[in-house]
Amino acid sequence: MNELEKNELLGNLYAYYGSLLTKGQQDYFEDYYYNDLSLGEIADNHHVSRQAVYDNLKRSSKALEKYETKLHMAQDYQKFSKLAQQISTALKNKDDQLAKEKVKYLLNELGEV
Repeated sequence: MNELEKNELLGNLYAYYGSLLTKGQQDYFEDYYYNDLSLGEIADNHHVSRQAVYDNLKRSSKALEKYETKLHMAQDYQKFSKLAQQISTALKNKDDQLAKEKVKYLLNELGEV
């Protein structure tokens, strides 16, 4: 996974689990990933060392990944979105009976997620 994909993944995980981080972790994370501040700039703003910022960001990233591993919110959302799109497509089908069968099947799949 390249750096851009990693940053996008962390941003998505932060949207789900960011509120579970401490206020300090949230501040550092937002400064680094959203406000595009360097480690040095964040360190100066918070009166800590660059190493402290780096360590905090590492811990925060690992925590976000751990939350996703245990709770699966981002993964489940993707599954639900895909199934909802398939249901919408099936409902637009001109063959009403086929659409009903497809929707029943997809709703059953949704219940198993």
